[in-house]
Formats: sequence, C-alpha cells, structure tokens
Amino acid sequence: MADEVILLNYWPSMYGMRASIALEEKNIKFDYREQDLFNKSQILIEMNPVHKKIPVLIHNGKPVCESLIVVEYIDETWPGENQLLPSDPYQRAQAKFWADFIDKKVSGSTRLIWTGKGEEIEAGKKEFIEVLKTLESELGDKTYFGGETFGFVDIAFIGFYSWFDAYEKLASFSIEAECPKVIAWAKRCLKRESVAKSLPDSEKVTKYVPELKKKLGFE
Repeated sequence: MADEVILLNYWPSMYGMRASIALEEKNIKFDYREQDLFNKSQILIEMNPVHKKIPVLIHNGKPVCESLIVVEYIDETWPGENQLLPSDPYQRAQAKFWADFIDKKVSGSTRLIWTGKGEEIEAGKKEFIEVLKTLESELGDKTYFGGETFGFVDIAFIGFYSWFDAYEKLASFSIEAECPKVIAWAKRCLKRESVAKSLPDSEKVTKYVPELKKKLGFE
C-alpha cells in the first residue's frame, strides 16, 4: 500500500517551501493543500492543535509540524536518494546550527523590513545585511552550504530568496551589491527542479506583501 502524504501549506511561506522542496528532492508524490491562515481549516486545527500553523506534513494520517523537523523527518523516512542531512555527526550538527541561525536571524531581521516603518525598516536592513554576510562567509567558495551537495541548510535558506525583491523594494537596497555570492548560490539552487517548482515568483510575492501587511494589521 502506497504512503499517503499530504502537505498543508500557504504559498508565500518560506517555511512551507522547505517541506515542498524536501519532498520534491525525494521524488515523493504528495497532495498539496493550500491553507487560508486567516480562516483556518478544520484539518489544520486538528493536525496542528498547538500552533495551528503551516507547514504540516501528514504521513499516513499522522502529522509532523515545524518546517525543519518536517525536513528531517522526510530525510529519515525516505533515505533512498538525495540525502539532505550529512551522516557524519559533526557535519550534521553544523548543518543544524546554521539552519537554526537562519530561523532566528534571517527571520527576525526580514520581519522588521516587511512589517516595520521608518527606523525599524532601516534597523532590519542593517541587521539583515550583517546576517547575509555571515552566511556568505560560511558559504565561501562552495557550491552549496554543505559543499558539492544540495542539502539541509540550502533548503532552510532558499525560500527567503523569493522575498528578496520585496525586501529590496521596501528597504531601498541591493542584496546582490552587498552579498553577490549569496545571489549566485540562490541562482544555482533555482536550477534544481525541486526549488524551481516550490518557490513562487518574486513579483507575485512583492505584489502580495501590502495585502498581507493589511491583513496582519501592520498598515
């Protein structure tokens, strides 16, 4: 009997993109179900009663929540191809460190950019550039964060790329001018079918941000 795999997601969410990319990397067929986070569905509330957030991976009726946990679950459940986390314990720990760094630092600084005003946006931009430079330093001259292999850290970070255009327009700066290696890395990632299929068009995100801000009460 084939596995039943359902992904509860919200199209502009860089966290939901992680789950989609991981499933695509493993060539797992799944049922994508778009969620309205402003009118939460019964299945979302039932499957993630604690946070009521996406993404939620439902595997044979059992839910897995929180995007990085979902990616790790996918990697362990379908180990056959395209290993996402290194098998070496030290390299695995390093990958988890950088994914956690992205969750804490990239998320915090970019949220200031798209939800803030005036000085908040400037503060967010400054912090975001510092964070990007730290990530650029870790990337170095490698193809991907894990070396020649696309993996966990790349998946943790690449979804934010679909928002870069929005950040640039809101905060009046060029990410490529500040961190060219990050942009070159993102373009390499986009050549992968899993990423190209999972990331929304940047223009679509940029056009949606004002509507999202209004819905969330940031206007």
